[in-house]
Amino acid sequence: MLLISARVLGEIALKLKQPAVIGEILAGVLLGPSLLGNIEVISPFVDLYRYPSVMLEAISLIGALMLLFITGYEIDLGLIKHHAKSASSTALGGLIIPLIGGYLISSIIPDKFLVNPSERFIFSLFIATAMSVSAIPVIAKVLIDLNLLRRDIGQITIAAGMIDDAVAWILLSFVLGLIQIGSITLSDSAYAVIKVLAFAVLGFLAGRILAKEFLQLIQDKVESRYKSITLIFSFIFLYSSIAQMIHLEAVFGAFIAGIIFSQISSVPKEAIIRIESITFGVFAPIFFASAGLKVDIKALFNPELALLALALITVATVSKIFGAYVGARLLAKVDHWTALSFGAGLNARGAIQIIIATIGLSFSVISPEIFSVIILMAVITSIISPVMLKYTLGKVIPKESELKRLEHEEITKDLLIKSINRVLLPVRRRPDYEKKMIEAKIIQRIASRKDISVTLLTVTDEQQKNESLNFLDNLSALFTASNLNKKIVVSDNPLNSILEEAKRSYDLIVIGATERTSHSLKIFNPLVDELLRLSPCRSLVIQASSFKENWQPKKILVPSNASLASKRAAELAFSLVNGENEEVIILTVIETKKDVYNLDIEGNVRERQKSFAMQSLLELKKLGESLGVNVSVFVEFGSDVENVILNKAVEYDIDLVIVGTDVRPAGESLYIGPRVERILNNCTCPVAVFNSQ
Repeated sequence: MLLISARVLGEIALKLKQPAVIGEILAGVLLGPSLLGNIEVISPFVDLYRYPSVMLEAISLIGALMLLFITGYEIDLGLIKHHAKSASSTALGGLIIPLIGGYLISSIIPDKFLVNPSERFIFSLFIATAMSVSAIPVIAKVLIDLNLLRRDIGQITIAAGMIDDAVAWILLSFVLGLIQIGSITLSDSAYAVIKVLAFAVLGFLAGRILAKEFLQLIQDKVESRYKSITLIFSFIFLYSSIAQMIHLEAVFGAFIAGIIFSQISSVPKEAIIRIESITFGVFAPIFFASAGLKVDIKALFNPELALLALALITVATVSKIFGAYVGARLLAKVDHWTALSFGAGLNARGAIQIIIATIGLSFSVISPEIFSVIILMAVITSIISPVMLKYTLGKVIPKESELKRLEHEEITKDLLIKSINRVLLPVRRRPDYEKKMIEAKIIQRIASRKDISVTLLTVTDEQQKNESLNFLDNLSALFTASNLNKKIVVSDNPLNSILEEAKRSYDLIVIGATERTSHSLKIFNPLVDELLRLSPCRSLVIQASSFKENWQPKKILVPSNASLASKRAAELAFSLVNGENEEVIILTVIETKKDVYNLDIEGNVRERQKSFAMQSLLELKKLGESLGVNVSVFVEFGSDVENVILNKAVEYDIDLVIVGTDVRPAGESLYIGPRVERILNNCTCPVAVFNSQ
């Protein structure tokens, strides 16, 4: 009932141009004691607010953990570092003012609402701490709903919220220490601060190394399709458990786990998409609805308590918005609407405040009446926050640098190079291993763009195993990839051995085809043809019958016909050039045919063909230039497309031709098309055939 109600009301909220989280929280309020929970027929199914369900709490917690993991994964540490002053200034103002406001208003609350009036100082300190927190899960969901998480304002708001929450949990440990032992020492204070910092810093540094090693291990050894998801959840639960064990909030651990995996380029995108789907489709709606379930509006029928609730919620809202505004405006010197947006975002308290209220109730710091008020405060501020944030953000004018960054991210979000993390290079033991220089240089060019793992694989027999090991040791000197692996497989079936290895989560297999076959039915040779035809991942076959001694792919020619295959070939070319004197040339050749019907006397069709081809080429040029690549585009006409391409390769003094193709089944033989074969057979420079499917 919670899930369906949350999804339905969330959809209604979206229809009303509001974030879905508002409807999800209201779903809990609707089913709780405030409304439908009082109906006799329905109440047995929704009275979880009266009889807390361990299962519901567990599912809600999992939802919070998954949401915080995704938030951490989307955090851009470089961007936050760049905006560190804005984040820290906003956090400082958003922490100090609510602390002062919460403490002052708590000092005038009537004694009858206190558990022990003689311990008003502890009570006031607790209320002040509860007012200073920000609900990162709610803020994150609001920013995601509004598509703002990647904006500067979204990253800064999350960073400021994490700072506020870290300090708030330290203050809470002080309060609990005062309750348990009656006093708190300087060493206790230092321990609380060091504990948070040590967990964040050491957890991140050690976790990044461990996660990377474990990911490499399971990709090499484990065949299960969902192995990466299992590893990610293991880290989420591990870090959450450690955080809870040292008396921090579990969601803080999940957030650190998300940041860890965001720094590992080899994390499969599919795994993150699946986690996001199940989070926003199931667990997050239940999490937010369960928060609304704890609200009992009937408690406000007491006029005095209602007045107190109004006062506390007003002070909490005004102090948080004003505090964050002052910090951002005066210290970080941001504009009015941006500062107000920071305050609106940080004002959401959500489940974090509910958790703190639950702790206070269990330690008898607050009464049940104050508990209800704090719960109501958490829900109302979580509803106010996205409404106000949506309004203020409409007034914010983004900076030119941010617009360029967002445009770059949008253009490159599906870029091929981002999905290439593990590369397999099968090699055959030969004394002339320097012929592998072309493959090595191409792989190194890819590695210069991002962190990749390269595996050198050779298949041999038992007698030549040691010689093969020495061969790989020598060959590895040609590679400077940050993560280089060497594998020897003892087998008498090289094809099956290479294909079995390629199934182990590789993104690209690079195959050298320096030797051609005299067999008329084979394009390269029997082994290479079958590898290209049967490869379970993307494949790149490099044919280089001859090349310059100090060969480098400085000028790359990519024939384009506006297909996805040729677009992917261009993207590969972009990842291989990295200097001012290096260039990618993209060429479209329009085949000219005799007009037997004499219908195109003015050449209008030809002009339209050229215009369409140039439009496609300019899109590729824009993509390449956004990556800092020099790109030239040309449209040529010719009766023989392959001859035009071959002539231009000579005219432009091309170092490498990259041809994109889709490997299509044709019986038991490799088929890549007659034009590609003619280019392979007649090109004077190395040719790379790239199957991106």
